[in-house]
Amino acid sequence: MNLFIFICQQTLIFLVPLLLVGLGDLFSERSGVLNIALEGIMVFGAFAGIMFIRSASAAMPSWLVLLIAILISILAGILLSSLHAFASIHLKAEQTISSTAIITFATAFCIFYARVMLGTEQVVFRNTFRIDAVPLLSKIPVLGPILFQKAYVTTYLGILVLIVTAFILKRTRFGLSLRSCGENPQAADSVGISVYKMRYSGVLISGALAGLGGLVFILPTTTTYTASVSGYGFLAMSVVVFGQWKPWGIALGALFFGLTKTIAASYSVIPFLYNLGIPEAFFKMLPYVATLIVLAFSTKRSNAPGVIGVPYDKSKR
Repeated sequence: MNLFIFICQQTLIFLVPLLLVGLGDLFSERSGVLNIALEGIMVFGAFAGIMFIRSASAAMPSWLVLLIAILISILAGILLSSLHAFASIHLKAEQTISSTAIITFATAFCIFYARVMLGTEQVVFRNTFRIDAVPLLSKIPVLGPILFQKAYVTTYLGILVLIVTAFILKRTRFGLSLRSCGENPQAADSVGISVYKMRYSGVLISGALAGLGGLVFILPTTTTYTASVSGYGFLAMSVVVFGQWKPWGIALGALFFGLTKTIAASYSVIPFLYNLGIPEAFFKMLPYVATLIVLAFSTKRSNAPGVIGVPYDKSKR
């Protein structure tokens, strides 16, 4: 039972950032804008939040430091994604090139700024945000140890974002308008929906969740940040394809890939896997091999938005 609880806890650590960033990508792609810049936005958002934690952790309560760091990471993600939104929507730039430029800029900027300010690209910070046990809830059989012991507030934040996203896209006028802009922007425009505004909204929400996802990925896994999120931005895009551009499908994909990451990171403490004698390199490759296999099958039944990646020109209605 202890091993099962450990695997579940580790899976949540890898699952939640994938879920947040995948849901962010969902908003952007449902509006019709391809956002491959998620990796760079995660790097930038994590960097902004971690730099604040480093400077403020000794002077403020932990809960307040975490709250402000979350807000800073969200704002940093919005700021960087606004560049992609402007280039993709107003300038009608090639969205793949715009995204690639943002990834390159974000990584270089974070490394340069850290070296200028700290003398090294490694940003060391104090992690005091883990909750050892939530009163009462941690006593619930099975679920208590998994969800409410040795947990992070960001785990609950990920679950909340999933529920809110599913409701917005399915049950609100905003969600319907956003989806229509990714399927048939000409028809949406003809009934008074501003395609530009909807697409800006989708990309900025995407940036907010990607920036938050970067911070959420770093906090439970390390106390030294080096301008890297281990390819999670690209993996989150695979989760969206796996989930067929649906919130609950993305949650299932995040669970699957989170589990493969857990196996890759913790196989040595799982007796059955360790005793197989399989080389460590195999387990390290597992998440990425699984990604390729899943994508090979998922793309055959793709439910991608109809005009994803295609700039909208209002003058050509």
